[in-house]
Amino acid sequence: MKMQHRYRTHVVRAAFLGLFAAAPARAASLTQVNDWGASGVPSYVKMYIYVPDKLAAKPPILVSAHACMSTASGQMGAIPKIKAAADANGFILILPDNPGRNCWDVGNTTSLKHDGGGDTQAIAQMVKYTLSKYNGDASRVYAMGGSSGAMLTQALMAVYPDVFRAGSARAGVPAGCWADGYDPSMQWSGTCAKGTVSKTAQQWGDLVRAMYTGYTGHRPRIQIIQGDADMTIDFKNSAESIKEWTNVLGLSATPSSTDMLKTSISTYTRQFWKNSCGYTVLEAWAGKGGGHSMGYEEDDILKFFGLDKAGGADPEPDCPPGGGTGTGGATGAGGAVGNGGAGPSGSGGTSSSAGGTGPAAAGSGGSPVVVGSGGVAGVSGAANTGIAGSTIASGGSPVSGTPSAAAGAGNGAAGSSVGSPAASAGSDDSGGCAFVPTAKSKYGFGVIALGLSLLALARRRRHAQS
Repeated sequence: MKMQHRYRTHVVRAAFLGLFAAAPARAASLTQVNDWGASGVPSYVKMYIYVPDKLAAKPPILVSAHACMSTASGQMGAIPKIKAAADANGFILILPDNPGRNCWDVGNTTSLKHDGGGDTQAIAQMVKYTLSKYNGDASRVYAMGGSSGAMLTQALMAVYPDVFRAGSARAGVPAGCWADGYDPSMQWSGTCAKGTVSKTAQQWGDLVRAMYTGYTGHRPRIQIIQGDADMTIDFKNSAESIKEWTNVLGLSATPSSTDMLKTSISTYTRQFWKNSCGYTVLEAWAGKGGGHSMGYEEDDILKFFGLDKAGGADPEPDCPPGGGTGTGGATGAGGAVGNGGAGPSGSGGTSSSAGGTGPAAAGSGGSPVVVGSGGVAGVSGAANTGIAGSTIASGGSPVSGTPSAAAGAGNGAAGSSVGSPAASAGSDDSGGCAFVPTAKSKYGFGVIALGLSLLALARRRRHAQS
């Protein structure tokens, strides 16, 4: 009988402890990193990181940079679909911050020169730290941002083409434009913001190439998105960016294709440029009637980076000089696209209805199969990531102040109504972190109560039988 009592007691205790073991672990959240190895870069630049609970074996990395007068947590609240994709597909988010500053510094020479010691180098060091610590995929590092974050994104593509594979910039300016009339005290360029800086494609390209002299490797592809009624950063900057990147990427001034896309955010006229291997390496979206603080088209940004699904490689394989390798493809029969049908033809290739059976990247017959870049629209009403709390004076310089009603405190959370931040964001820019203590507390008390009830039942049974 005593043996039976002991057995029952052990069973109850095991069940009690098992319930605690089954309690969910603390969810991933935005966390500041203090030991990321910052060296020779501005001390005001801070690193925040979001590491999902389930990482990919070699996780890609996405840098998401906030706008003027915003924060890392404010930016996190503006990209809910991207955060959800990180959780589902196992990539890491880096969200840099610059407390006490108005905007990112993309006007000083330090930031517009490879390893020059500016904001861009600080971001590159964050990436290198993350790649090392989490066994990240160095071939899949991306950057995105809006307004000042978009300017930083374009600068990163120019200054660190060896680090970044692609970038998506919403309402930014060409790399190097911000240096014209740059005001270091406010990190602002009135001339560039007003769209008065214009160069030829060759001049823009030469400016970018001078930022990393001697570099001859892969150049990142880029996605440019802007509202054509932007009153803060003149829409002329979109055309200047197109001139810059067509030259840098060796593309024609004329797009390979165009289309129109209506989303919950805007109706866009879109232009696409393909490289000599048939891969889209430049996109320019013009939002009809769109203002400065448009929401992020998160679904299409994720597709552009190939982060909309787990695993796999970057959507743009390396393109050999001169494009495809001619009839038969690079690896002969047995390639991914048979009969020469879908491989992009290179500059030395020949078209043939009975062409080789090489891989799509190097086959020679027909036109490339291009996966459309449309898709479900991004979240309507996402947090404004423009120049919150700044007004543009007639001279073109911002006047700092409290965040305006159009932006909401701390950018709010994605989906919040214009004029006030969502309750989940609050004035402290919490940014919608996934950890909710109240829910976990209720769960914990329930587990304890159940365990105590089981122990009490066991004792009553033991006394009744003794």
